[in-house]
Amino acid sequence: MTGSGRTTARSRVIRSSSEPDADALRERRPKFNRQRGRSKYGSTIPLFNNVNIKFVLAISFFAFFIILFLIRHLVNSVVEPRLPRSITPLPAPKIMDLPQFQGEHKESLYWGTYRPHLYLGIRARTPQSLMAGLMWIGVKDGRYHLRHVCRQEDDLSTYGWKKHNGRDYGHQVLHDHGIILTTEFLKSKGEDSGYGGDWAVRIDVQVDKSKWNEEFGKGAQLFFYLADEGGNVLDVSRENLNIHEDSLLASGSRTDIGDWELHLKSTDDLKLHYSGFHTPHFHNLSDLVEENLASQIRKHAQLQLSDSSDDSSNVLVFQIIGGFPFTTDIVLISGTDLESSRVEERVNSLTGASLSNELKYKEQAFDEKIEKIFNLAEKVDSESISVGKAAIGSLLGGIGYFYGQSKIALSRTLNFREHVDYVSYWPAELYTAVPSRSFFPRGFLWDEGFHQLLIWRWDIRISLDIIGHWLDLMNIDGWIPREQILGTEALSRVPDEFVPQHPTNGNPPTLFLALSDIITGLKNNEFTAKDRSEISMFLESAFVRLEAWFQWFNTTQSGKQTSSYYWHGRDNKTMRELNPKSLSSGLDDYPRASHPSTDERHLDLRCWMLLAADCMHSIEKLLDKETRPGKDYGFTAKLLSDHELLNQMHFDEAYGAYFDFGNHTEKVQLKWKEMETGQQYAPRQLVRDVSERPVLRLVPHIGYVSLFPFMGRIIPSGSWILEKQLELISNNSLLWTDYGLRSLGKTSSMYMKRNTEHDPPYWRGPIWINMNYRILSALHHYSKENGPYQDKAKAIYTELRSNLIRNIVRNYQQTGFFWEQYDQIKGKGKGARPFTGWTSLVVLIMAEEYGTI
Repeated sequence: MTGSGRTTARSRVIRSSSEPDADALRERRPKFNRQRGRSKYGSTIPLFNNVNIKFVLAISFFAFFIILFLIRHLVNSVVEPRLPRSITPLPAPKIMDLPQFQGEHKESLYWGTYRPHLYLGIRARTPQSLMAGLMWIGVKDGRYHLRHVCRQEDDLSTYGWKKHNGRDYGHQVLHDHGIILTTEFLKSKGEDSGYGGDWAVRIDVQVDKSKWNEEFGKGAQLFFYLADEGGNVLDVSRENLNIHEDSLLASGSRTDIGDWELHLKSTDDLKLHYSGFHTPHFHNLSDLVEENLASQIRKHAQLQLSDSSDDSSNVLVFQIIGGFPFTTDIVLISGTDLESSRVEERVNSLTGASLSNELKYKEQAFDEKIEKIFNLAEKVDSESISVGKAAIGSLLGGIGYFYGQSKIALSRTLNFREHVDYVSYWPAELYTAVPSRSFFPRGFLWDEGFHQLLIWRWDIRISLDIIGHWLDLMNIDGWIPREQILGTEALSRVPDEFVPQHPTNGNPPTLFLALSDIITGLKNNEFTAKDRSEISMFLESAFVRLEAWFQWFNTTQSGKQTSSYYWHGRDNKTMRELNPKSLSSGLDDYPRASHPSTDERHLDLRCWMLLAADCMHSIEKLLDKETRPGKDYGFTAKLLSDHELLNQMHFDEAYGAYFDFGNHTEKVQLKWKEMETGQQYAPRQLVRDVSERPVLRLVPHIGYVSLFPFMGRIIPSGSWILEKQLELISNNSLLWTDYGLRSLGKTSSMYMKRNTEHDPPYWRGPIWINMNYRILSALHHYSKENGPYQDKAKAIYTELRSNLIRNIVRNYQQTGFFWEQYDQIKGKGKGARPFTGWTSLVVLIMAEEYGTI
């Protein structure tokens, strides 16, 4: 996260239009006839002649209140200073206050697996929730480890939701060095339930004897906990827990769900221990458990919790010990204070055979919905279908709820090593999918638009809810922080230097991708009457925010030349980067002009602005809104889609490719240099060496950015330039591989080059699924358009689609994961895992669902 910040606090007191200034008061002051006379002390005093005493008193009375008002105004201006613009909310009704997001809809989504950074974490969509989570003791390299937070270094051979409907059902499998855990989640809402209903978790524990060393035991130890963020006291049912005598583990009370009870049932022989803690912190619960276990080992030489609780405990941890294999059902029952709560009956309906039947029904419903929406059976084989189910299940199971305040940078520093002063955004909630549960378990703005391409097709109400939450994060300038690090659980996973967000820097407005798709769905009558009505109300409410967002881009990111744009936030003073990154573009180290400047013209941002303008124009027409001066989205879309103008600004005939424009030289490299420190041994560092003066020119790097006009379908189907793009795509020496398209051509001087000593190539060669999806979408479009290159587009489309599906499926079967990116040489998964954000677009590739993007 780089970029500059700006201080926009307005310290000056702005005078009310109804408040007269001093000069005006002097001009309106009545002119009295005066005489000067002497007092007995020799001083000169004014003497009023022929003046009505009542008039004088009235003037004095009025002046007194004017002075009083001014004093009070000045005092208030000191006590209540104006907020900096960067942390002032947009003064518009919140989208999430719409009636369609209240009532039954809100309650139906109240509970969920909304803590995606945990292997299993449950919470409600409320700032101070009752939370639940699972820990267990695993073994790695001959040592015990307590599992809780999803971490790549845990080296689980696979984990992730195989199936999840985003609402009330999920099925997950985790393989941890010989221990096989299956976790299933189910929600139930009956007339006797409290708000949000009840939920159940089934945990099945198996062992893979070929990978498990019995020296570490013949069973497993689980730790299931409840934690109340609101500080409400949690009560243990009794000191000696015995589930065969009573299934009740704990109880408590909250204002949202009423009284509640936690029950555990199992037909296996299980031993239970517990420990209660009082803490205001919830990001380090596993530390509390480890400390308690360590204390018990020192005192009693036993690996078990202490069977004791702190006063006013708001965290209860239950240790479940059982021999392989075993299964346990854990149920939270809400509203137990109601007269007709029927607790025992509800517990029985969510455990044992009843739970098995309900889970089987939900699984079948999930499978049927997948086929109904995506029609995969006619498109791909059974192995691919299974992987497709896991892709969408993992994406939906990764949806989280977060609450907190973003940190907004005040300074313009671009150096992460320097301290950055910041101010806090207003407290806000965010309901969103996440790119990766282990590495990026939080909201990312440009990722979310790609996520919604899949989610809106699955559940339009969930999709609109997520988009609405994101748009409600907009400040008064129309800016949305690109990375949402909300709450202590999210903050604990991010290095301090990457936390502050810079209000001068944008991020691709990919929410317009999903909105454009949804609008096309409206035009094609793909929704029910109720859905159409709710989408229209949503767009009506969102329009003011979408407009502010568009205007922010159109003003703050515009270039020197009409219809040109450039990403702010590149470091023009760096001595360590081979090519200064453009993190705001989402493409990070993709090579741009070697020397950042205001003369830059970024091709991808220009195409994103075309998408946004076209979408805004479509919404205007859908809502019958009149075009207003300075906000003619149709005109802007027409200007940005002008093929000749685009060619003048970005096309290089010699290469047959589109490029960025800027102050550039190819004579840049990283060299080792001994740094002068005054010490005997001078450290060596890789530093940037420029051996040629840069000039304003097109930046000759063929890659994803070059194909943005193709992705945006700007190129006419009969143009020779279209043929050139097809040649670039299918050229093995440039972008084509048997696994997907490279992010950067092999001929580029930056191909697979490190950007710093510590930054390996990221967008300089590896295969990314979101960009391949957009390129496939354009190929599919041109394969349907009459023209001389229709057949060529179709042939390339067919082969590229097959390559992508085959490689993602193969990697998933071999590794158990979806990956952030894929190696361009052997197709092997790379980067973060599991990465079930935009890699889940493989489902749409299988289904050949491309919309209008």
